[in-house]
Amino acid sequence: MIQCVHERVTRATLADRVVIATDDERIFEEGRRFGAEVAMTRPDHPSGTDRVAEVAAACDADIIVNVQGDEPLICPAAIDAAIRPLLDAGAPPMGTLKKQIAAPGELLNPNVVKVVTDLAGNAIYFSRSRIPFVREGEPAVHFKHIGLYVYRRDFLLRYPSLPVGPLEKLEKLEQLRALENGYSIRVVETDYESIGVDTPEDLERVRRLLDG
Repeated sequence: MIQCVHERVTRATLADRVVIATDDERIFEEGRRFGAEVAMTRPDHPSGTDRVAEVAAACDADIIVNVQGDEPLICPAAIDAAIRPLLDAGAPPMGTLKKQIAAPGELLNPNVVKVVTDLAGNAIYFSRSRIPFVREGEPAVHFKHIGLYVYRRDFLLRYPSLPVGPLEKLEKLEQLRALENGYSIRVVETDYESIGVDTPEDLERVRRLLDG
């Protein structure tokens, strides 16, 4: 699975360097086996963002992308789409992706994180609840958050020291730390359907899609 993710990330045209960050010796050795650059990090990081920040501190890239290792079907074009807005001067320090929700069951699933944005495409809020709430039958489009993050390096290095706010504690969503501390997050719409591997059933589903 890690090799699939690595191969797809290397196909993103705006990604100049790909590093696997891990605190697991097994992942480290597997990455080395198929020729990836791998960085061993401290084992006490509370989140993936903190782990990425440790690796970013040792490199000089202006923009850092955090792709989850459990996304073997990650789309290279989606990675580029998330990176592109941060290439402009004056862009927010952080970016991510959203996709329109088509399956009604996802609206009420707390494991599917929902996002609402302002008219400029910046995040207003992320929630495990259905947002926005639809009143009196008004038509609405709902979006789910795709957990890929792009950071300006200086912001990423500050991120672990930002105070954790009450909303992040309640929702258990680390991206709320940026919003609660007054930073903007640019959210780009994509057609990419995220399929994270969290269970053995997820793994079998992905295997069928890859074999098909």
